Amino acid sequence: MTSSQPFLDRLGLQYPIIQAPMAGVSTPRMAAAVSDAGGLGSLAIGAGTAAQARQMIADTRALTDKPFNVNVFCHAPAVRDARREAAWLAHLAPLFAELGAALPTQLDEIYQTFIGHAAAFDLLLELRPAVVSFHFGLPAAQQIAALRQAGIYTMATATNVREALLIEQAGVDAIVAQGVEAGGHRGVFDPQAQDERHSTSVLLRLLAGSTALPLVAAGGIMDGQGIRAALDLGAAAAQLGTAFVLCPESAANAGYRANLKSGRAASTRLTSVLSGRLARGMVNRLIAHGEAPGSPPPADYPVAYDAAKQLNAAASLRGDSEFAAQWAGQGAPLAREMGAAELVATLAREMAR
Repeated sequence: MTSSQPFLDRLGLQYPIIQAPMAGVSTPRMAAAVSDAGGLGSLAIGAGTAAQARQMIADTRALTDKPFNVNVFCHAPAVRDARREAAWLAHLAPLFAELGAALPTQLDEIYQTFIGHAAAFDLLLELRPAVVSFHFGLPAAQQIAALRQAGIYTMATATNVREALLIEQAGVDAIVAQGVEAGGHRGVFDPQAQDERHSTSVLLRLLAGSTALPLVAAGGIMDGQGIRAALDLGAAAAQLGTAFVLCPESAANAGYRANLKSGRAASTRLTSVLSGRLARGMVNRLIAHGEAPGSPPPADYPVAYDAAKQLNAAASLRGDSEFAAQWAGQGAPLAREMGAAELVATLAREMAR
């Protein structure tokens, strides 16, 4: 029996392939297609309301009877600082003016954390998806215990050994080992703490010697050869995000897709400019402007994201995607355009070779 087999058997999967729960990109169609093809599809509900989450889960279940993952954000509530937020808006003012848009008079905490979010917790206990995963930290131990008692398999993201041990101590079932190559937001528990920025391969080896929990490799994995390498390094499965962005089932818009298929995909950067928290995406004008010498620090997460989304909304009216959050990992140039089910089958063939 391979190290993957107990994990696959527990979740009823054919392949050790997980589609990452990318907020704003993953859809019920994508999750269902991946799960039907033998992998584990995922939904991200952290960016919406409990009612929207209910609908996403219902839509997915209408398309597949296979297991899928529902991901939630467990970040600390934003630290509101009126001066910092005003300074950030003032820094963005020239961009709003260029687009002919009014500068926002205030910013909001647009994403509610799962920690203390009773409606989201009650929803998951009621609907009981096969898997629930946590990003940015962990909910209360009693919530984790309640989810597991309900028969839900739990996973949580770790970027270092310390976070992995906290996940194990909390009673979570598996660890998503996120390397620095990964697109989207770093899953660090404390954004103010030292981030070693381990590569996926180094993190896997560190965690393999530190915990007995199943490891899911995440970060820079784009093909079957990458999945096989992760399994050889101790992972039970691999989670791919950027690899699925070009699938027709994803919610990525035309500008996002065009950039991912262009030379721009070769230039990704970890930045806090877009959301207030480190995340890797393709470099654009907003990132360049926000990181220019003398720039003030962005507002805290997810308050800064409100500013970026309002700026992008104004730009989108002009067909301009230079201010969008187009998350992508370092393997972005390897992205392929094909259906999600076809991609899973392709990955499986590459693994077998």
